Amino acid sequence: MRKKIAAGNWKMNTNPEDGLKLASQVVQMAQDESISDTTIIMSVPYTHIERIKKIIPPTKNILIAAQNCHQEVSGAYTGEISAPMLQYLGVDCVILGHSERREYNKETYAELKTKTRIVLKHQMTPIFCCGEKLATREESAHFDLVKEQLSSSLFEFNAIEFAQLIIAYEPVWAIGTGVTASSEEVQEMHHFIRYTIAKKYGESVAKQIPILYGGSVKPENAQTLFSCPDVDGGLIGGASLDAKGFIDIAKSF
Repeated sequence: MRKKIAAGNWKMNTNPEDGLKLASQVVQMAQDESISDTTIIMSVPYTHIERIKKIIPPTKNILIAAQNCHQEVSGAYTGEISAPMLQYLGVDCVILGHSERREYNKETYAELKTKTRIVLKHQMTPIFCCGEKLATREESAHFDLVKEQLSSSLFEFNAIEFAQLIIAYEPVWAIGTGVTASSEEVQEMHHFIRYTIAKKYGESVAKQIPILYGGSVKPENAQTLFSCPDVDGGLIGGASLDAKGFIDIAKSF
């Protein structure tokens, strides 16, 4: 049975004090609501990781993630952070290939392949993002693009390595816009991603890979989205900055 996952991506929001308060609320509410069958991931700014890690209870279902890492383990890369640094801080997961970084930082397929490899090497879980812009969907090229994003960065990994990943599908046209893909559109793409994985790695691997949906997930639509057979949770942006709303999403399975 695949994991059910509510992953919050805080992006460049909150100062360390407010972030610690928000994380504390999430942890307390998760315990109060006895949430144990859903994995909760908080992807926080680098400046928050060490303080927040200290308040996470020794359970298996509340994890901390970084929002990126560099593809080299060390060197003259001013302003960057490496996988060994994140591992030292106790980071569990790392978001890679988010649409904002593909757009603003011009991340390439080759860079993302190297980043994925370095994250796996340092015993952390990559949350690998894929998804299309509106123009690509309007041209009916969205399936081709998502397949290219996956195959170009990930399909050189062996089945054991690939099985450690979490995939997040994020239609760029639905991120932070208030527009959510319909449940039919979401299920169609998630099924396609699982089918594409199965063709490369076989049904057993495809059936165990969690595939998250990211794109204006809110408490009001989470249950509908998460009821899709191939949707295993969400990569949640703005709604993860409200502890109650985020926990309500985590309870939507």
